[in-house]
Amino acid sequence: MFTEPVKKNSLSDAVAEKLQKLIASGKFKIGDQLPTEPELMEHFGVGRSTIREAIRILSYSGILKVQQGVGTFVALQNGSPVPWYKRLQSARGEELNEVRQLLELKIAEKAAIHRTPAQIKCMQKYLHDRNTAAHENNIVKAVEADIAFHIKIAEACNNKILSDLYKTIAAQLKKYFIEVFVDTKLLIQKQELHEQLLQSIIDRDAKKAWKCVSAITYHENNGNISA
Repeated sequence: MFTEPVKKNSLSDAVAEKLQKLIASGKFKIGDQLPTEPELMEHFGVGRSTIREAIRILSYSGILKVQQGVGTFVALQNGSPVPWYKRLQSARGEELNEVRQLLELKIAEKAAIHRTPAQIKCMQKYLHDRNTAAHENNIVKAVEADIAFHIKIAEACNNKILSDLYKTIAAQLKKYFIEVFVDTKLLIQKQELHEQLLQSIIDRDAKKAWKCVSAITYHENNGNISA
């Protein structure tokens, strides 16, 4: 059934892909239980954490169903739904921006309530770096600082799921920003709004934080990119 080991540098994505192919080919049918973790580790030549991550990937896509204390079962055989993290990799900038705006609005509100002094200090540093790099017309550094600033706000929202979702989207946004920005003019124009956002978080003003994010991301809803 298992014809070749997975190369070490392929890790969980490759294991997930091979498992999905086995399921699609009929080796495992709907309702079948997968072999145990030690068996899968031996067949694929990888560690336990890699197997668990591969199973997690397929369970998120609906192909597998994990029953705690019982085992892992095939839930979908035909078809190949695209895992959300792979969909992000091919998503258009406009789609990413729409999701980003929805997340940032809630994240900013919660960050204004839950932020810590240490987190505020990090936000101030990233915002300073953003401004410096933007005035030096260093697109890469300016975008990296901008993303780091927003990620720190996400971490301050006190919701790990929101934070993790934002980090995943931010990774794709960073690539997109660096590709589409020809200069840092827009980053400079938006600096004041970012300063206002930071101040609202410092002041624990959730309502104002929401309004600042709305203003920062306004252009996204009009077909333009804005960091």
